[in-house]
Amino acid sequence: MTQKFLEDGTVAPVTVVKAGPCTVTQVKGDKEGYTAVQVGFGKKRILSKPLAGHLKGLENFRYLKEFRVEDTANFAKGKVFDVSSFATGEDLAVTAVSKGKGFQGVVKRHNFKGSPASHGHKDQLRMPGSIGATEPARVFKGTRMGGRMGNDTTTVKNLELIEVDTDKNLLYIKGAVPGARNAFVVIQADGELNFIEKKKEEKKPEAKKSAESPEQSRGEIKKEDKPEEVKTEAKEEKVAAKPAEEKKEDKPKEEVKK
Repeated sequence: MTQKFLEDGTVAPVTVVKAGPCTVTQVKGDKEGYTAVQVGFGKKRILSKPLAGHLKGLENFRYLKEFRVEDTANFAKGKVFDVSSFATGEDLAVTAVSKGKGFQGVVKRHNFKGSPASHGHKDQLRMPGSIGATEPARVFKGTRMGGRMGNDTTTVKNLELIEVDTDKNLLYIKGAVPGARNAFVVIQADGELNFIEKKKEEKKPEAKKSAESPEQSRGEIKKEDKPEEVKTEAKEEKVAAKPAEEKKEDKPKEEVKK
């Protein structure tokens, strides 16, 4: 969480969420018996063989989430969308798994007031008290008692969107969002999605050209340098060997003359 200064000068507490880019991995219809769209997000290095076959032709996604949609005409496998589909001022519904608190008592879990801290209440300050009458001789289902707290799927609605950063795919949402840091969050809003499939296709060939050019230039330099070094060394050896052979031939001639 952080804070943002608004136009009127007030400070708003915001939660920064990285959203997208997301890719449509599957469109369900008559074959499955209901209309829905499966979306992939994040990257993963290794996939199981069934999941790799399901994502054939796409990236290795870490998260897959399905959304019920009334009409799937505009959706197709491989389409990409990002935060440009959101606009500042929209009301969002954020769903995530809340933080786990472990086993907690009734005061923290259900906001019980507790017993009075006066005489005659030793060790009873945070006790639940009576849980029912004696006539049914059982505990009613749903009675508020101590137990596991948190780690539940929670949805917070009507959260205002303060700012959209399209360059870094960030959303600045006013207030707190359920879930711990780096948790998986589902954000929903009214409106249509803006697909950006054309932009990604234009960027791919540029990245390949820039990556190939330095490799080719390095390879040419290495090929030119190696044969030159070998040739120069061979020439020097031959030149150094010639005068030694001539001297050996001259010595026996002088001895014959003597």
